[in-house]
Amino acid sequence: MSHLDETMPVSSPVIADHSPLALAQALIRCPSVTPEEGGALQWLGGVLEEAGFTVARPRFSEPGTPDIDNLYARIGTGSPYLLFAGHTDVVPPGTLEAWRHGPFDGAVSDGLLYGRGAVDMKGGIACMLSAALAFVAERGGAFNGSIGFLITGDEEGPAINGTVKLLEWAKARGERFDHCLLGEPTNPARLGEMIKIGRRGSLNGKLVVHGRQGHVAYPHKAENPIPGLLRLASALLAEPLDGGTAHFDASNLEFTTIDVGNPATNVIPADARATFNIRFNEGWTAETLGAEIRRRLEAAAGNAVRFTLDLQPSNSPAFLTKPDSFTDLVVEAIETETGLRPILSTTGGTSDARFIKDACPVIEFGLVGETMHQTNECVAVADLDRLTAIYGRVLLAYFAVASEKGEV
Repeated sequence: MSHLDETMPVSSPVIADHSPLALAQALIRCPSVTPEEGGALQWLGGVLEEAGFTVARPRFSEPGTPDIDNLYARIGTGSPYLLFAGHTDVVPPGTLEAWRHGPFDGAVSDGLLYGRGAVDMKGGIACMLSAALAFVAERGGAFNGSIGFLITGDEEGPAINGTVKLLEWAKARGERFDHCLLGEPTNPARLGEMIKIGRRGSLNGKLVVHGRQGHVAYPHKAENPIPGLLRLASALLAEPLDGGTAHFDASNLEFTTIDVGNPATNVIPADARATFNIRFNEGWTAETLGAEIRRRLEAAAGNAVRFTLDLQPSNSPAFLTKPDSFTDLVVEAIETETGLRPILSTTGGTSDARFIKDACPVIEFGLVGETMHQTNECVAVADLDRLTAIYGRVLLAYFAVASEKGEV
């Protein structure tokens, strides 16, 4: 049963055209650069409420972080419950003059819709919305189960006042989900190529090697930390962390900065610093991986190198959603519409699926991500139509199964 006590009245203009293009244009025209809501969630809530969804707009806060608007909407009270998830916040557009069309204009040219968020991921939300509105309208709002939307404004930001808190908020109100489809852009080049069934974890570390400052002409009176840093860095890269798993590539460590901050050519620096990031598979946790990194450093340092290691707190564990009948259902819908059988992948960066996986099984499928975060981000209008058709097939098959099982 749904218990929503923070409903929103329809206070935003609602459009009659529920095509994915029109919906995507309306969302793109809301300048919702993180952490600004920009009118996107207000508009989305109005459309959903007019269609019969119960809509809530919780805002979350945390000291030292911006307040964030979120949206949760549901229609139906029974099971099974299919949740659509995503985010309306976008990264900054960069240099405006470099865009062929204004980043918030939602312009269409040569079959492409241009705008910040066109693929990441206002276009995906528009397709979910279009498919859900059509499904609900065809049934007059009566079907076995529930459909929901869990949309944050904090995916591109710190991810503190967004999905993780929205899930906690929903759980406290008795909301329980059976499956989630997250609309991140998962396809490298063609719609239908790839579904994400998991993500690698992410761990950041800062390594400082301590020396003693001195004049380069008197090295015996100083202690240069740079050779020590090179020694430790080499030790971290000398052996692979693992050989990968059935569903994941090998974990990899990449140094992102090496710095001594020394403007002088005749001074041996006091410290040398390096920052690294590790993308790891499900063979590790942040704790076991941190212990392995520390072991390698201590073995390489011995009594010769003095160092400090700072491993940053990680909210990005590796996870895998094991393929099941829901995965098969989505694969079949994709193959029917595109002729492609998608790869089940765990590649790429992190997403809010890392939070949703604790609430229910989650898989990701959206648009082609080739231009995401780039100047002139764009999506083929034909892909918007195809993705909407795929989501529509998912809804039909998902609730057809529920009807066959007699679930209410």
